[in-house]
Amino acid sequence: MDGNGRWATQRGLPRTAGHIEGAKAVRATVETAARADVTTLTLYAFSSANWARPPAEIAALMRLFGQYLFTETRRCVEQSIRINVIGRRDRLSENLLRSIEQSERSSAAGSGMLLRIAVDYSSQHSIVQAARRAGPDADLTTEAFHRLLHEVDHCAYPTSEVDLLIRTGNERRLSDFLLWECAFAELHFSDCLWPDFDDQRFRCALEDYGGRQRRYGGLAADTR
Repeated sequence: MDGNGRWATQRGLPRTAGHIEGAKAVRATVETAARADVTTLTLYAFSSANWARPPAEIAALMRLFGQYLFTETRRCVEQSIRINVIGRRDRLSENLLRSIEQSERSSAAGSGMLLRIAVDYSSQHSIVQAARRAGPDADLTTEAFHRLLHEVDHCAYPTSEVDLLIRTGNERRLSDFLLWECAFAELHFSDCLWPDFDDQRFRCALEDYGGRQRRYGGLAADTR
């Protein structure tokens, strides 16, 4: 979800205004994904690298995240959407942790889409922690390591590998996001800034994905 700050700067507004508009785009994207029968939607809300931003901006982002959980959890419950926050939790405030746990408990019975929100998330950190948890003598399979990653990241529900990764803001990099899970992901890059990522752009990304051939290293069916 890139481009909130740039969106605000282009309009002569403080960066926090862009984050507020970005939160509105989150609601629209979640609802569009649920209507499109997406099974799991993961949003990269705050990376571990984002701690390098100015303290005032970090504080505003954390407040906004807490407010989002407070206002949107009921909507998610009504739509049978489960909420799961992944990433480190040892550096979050006690108030935010309570909000996260409350949202996860309240929505746990949902049978529809899984909404995962990555906060203080670093895929490299998760991989290292999972490897440490396995130990030097572990005889690991990819499935077993995937389960270890879920434990490290506080994944409350089993999820498969990423099918489609969408990046906004005219960026062309993964930025430490779900590196293990994105091994065979299809990538879609959008020039628009996140606050402008609307229903039409999301559906275009889904249509783009639907037209691709996923071969997983093999050959397309018509060339065998």
